[in-house]
Amino acid sequence: MKTPVPREEHFKAAAHSERVTARIGLALAVTFTTCFVTGLISHLIQHPPGWFFWPSSPVWLYRVTQGAHVISGIASIPLLLAKLWSVYPKLFGRPLVKSLPHAIERLSILILSASAFFELLTGLFNVAQNYPWNFYFPEVHYAVAWIAIGSILVHIAVKLPIVRRALTKVDDEQKTHGLSRRGFLRTTWLTTGVAVVATAGATVPFLRGVSTLSWRSDKGPQRLPVNRSAAGAAVIPAALSPDWRLEVVSSKGTKRFSLADLAALPQTTAELPIACVEGWSQSATWTGVSFPDLLKAAGSEPGRDVSITSLEQNGIYATSVLPGEHTEDPRTLLALRLNGEVLDLDHGYPCRVIAPNRPGVLQTKWVSRVRV
Repeated sequence: MKTPVPREEHFKAAAHSERVTARIGLALAVTFTTCFVTGLISHLIQHPPGWFFWPSSPVWLYRVTQGAHVISGIASIPLLLAKLWSVYPKLFGRPLVKSLPHAIERLSILILSASAFFELLTGLFNVAQNYPWNFYFPEVHYAVAWIAIGSILVHIAVKLPIVRRALTKVDDEQKTHGLSRRGFLRTTWLTTGVAVVATAGATVPFLRGVSTLSWRSDKGPQRLPVNRSAAGAAVIPAALSPDWRLEVVSSKGTKRFSLADLAALPQTTAELPIACVEGWSQSATWTGVSFPDLLKAAGSEPGRDVSITSLEQNGIYATSVLPGEHTEDPRTLLALRLNGEVLDLDHGYPCRVIAPNRPGVLQTKWVSRVRV
């Protein structure tokens, strides 16, 4: 006997009502927009156009924005699944295509769903530093983010009358078999909250005791996590070489500093967080030569952009540019010590950059050259 194909009107569960879809959609719009905006900020910091400015104060700002980026992305995953569950009966609507506008609307929903899933799942793989693909994650993630946010805006514009009606009409929930509408919504909010609490400890220190799925902790060398080790960067022989010198190149020429020379310069200590693009962050006490003092010792002036070069040869972030806003800030350090100890090799020995309010990937380790 042939099983009949179900039709949209056959799905009577309360979870498929307009009110459920509208409420979850509203929450998803908030989390996904937060994720998009904070991700855009991170991209602009790492690839700044000429008009972009990012301050060195407050020191915790990037930590908050990138933490919000990852947390809102994780919160979006159960919300997206719940929203798709609430609307999947529409796949059985007949006719499949009622008109050209209806076909365009269905295509836009397909693009929205595919791009949103791509962003959230690849972002989840990124925080775990697992890359089972051949493309360069930051570029593709950034490009698809625009497709996702654009399709979301189109979807909201098309569905706004339905959303307004669903959110403003009198609640007339009737008893149905299975989970009620309120029960489904409560389950969705609870699942989202559990997902956030289980992972947010990577960014929120007081949640670390309960964040069982947090992907970073304070258990690395000198109580600070490590993304890229000295062995992974292939810098151990060069970093430990007695011939290592820091070159500082400016209009006055090139000055070379040994580790003893750097230690003889005025030392500055600052409490600064290191915040990674994967969302984790950790505060630490750093000691070293402030960039204003370093540039003055090399015959240059603070407030100039500088290019930082690492001993690492092939890494994507082997070089970085430190803007003048940071080189004139005395809290921006060429760090020699971490939490009261000589800098560990995995944390950038013999010296590394640590600047307030900067992504961890731009806090160059194993520094060999500074060019004004």
